[in-house]
Amino acid sequence: MTSSTRLSRWLPIPAAALSLSVVLTGCAGTGVTAVDAARPAARPVDAGRHGTPADTSAGAPGARARPTASTRLPGLGPRTLAGIPRSAREVVLVAGEDRNSSTSRATLYRRTDTGTNTGTGIGTGTGTTADTADTGADAGWTAVASWPARNALRGWTDDHREGDLRSPIGVFTLTDAGGRLADPGTGLPYHRSASFSISGTGFAGEPLAGSFDYVVAIDYNRRVGVSPLDPARPQGGERGGGIWLHVDHGGPTHGCVALAEADMKQLLRALDTGLRPVIVMGDARSLAR
Repeated sequence: MTSSTRLSRWLPIPAAALSLSVVLTGCAGTGVTAVDAARPAARPVDAGRHGTPADTSAGAPGARARPTASTRLPGLGPRTLAGIPRSAREVVLVAGEDRNSSTSRATLYRRTDTGTNTGTGIGTGTGTTADTADTGADAGWTAVASWPARNALRGWTDDHREGDLRSPIGVFTLTDAGGRLADPGTGLPYHRSASFSISGTGFAGEPLAGSFDYVVAIDYNRRVGVSPLDPARPQGGERGGGIWLHVDHGGPTHGCVALAEADMKQLLRALDTGLRPVIVMGDARSLAR
């Protein structure tokens, strides 16, 4: 998608609701400028094929759910479990209300059982047994926090394409963070830049300013180890990119997952590179496969 004019042909939404100044790609293209160049390319973990429901309830951002103790990641099907790297000790589970819904719930889980998930790889999307979970990978987890979230306007897809206004279903590593504001204390590399500024309005006419004050890059079609602003798309531009966790602006996203600002700060402080965090995301029915 290249402009609000193009989007207006797809949707019964006034063009003014998408008054953005640059080419749109995922959420990262909505008014930001790429600044960093690169390290070697890496693929997401089984991009577009896996996903895991953190919590089958969903809703627009509002009251936070009380964290609950758990020994298993709820709702996971075997296909989803197979996509979680053995080394992952933090999982952000994002479950959409349904395939076409833009509301979801995100729950952060931390692995407390060290007996069954002992691999050393972070997972590269190769699908090999060396970097994916064993049969006990859904055991030994505790819910740390749970938050209402938003996702893309049209919901979810197994085959994300640039401009489709759907969030990719999948299991993806979380390796890089950044934002317009100072590092709130995350355990991920944090890239602060004024280029995270954004202007314009969203699908509901809400202002987008501040949406990228804090972000975590979702490793879908991007190079890891660089700023979330990096424009490279290793699998090609047609596959989209710029898929982030970012601050909620009060409406659906172009492909990202959005949390309230306080929740984003809490998530950033909890994420730690040493715990090899991943996000598993999609609608609950797809994630149960």
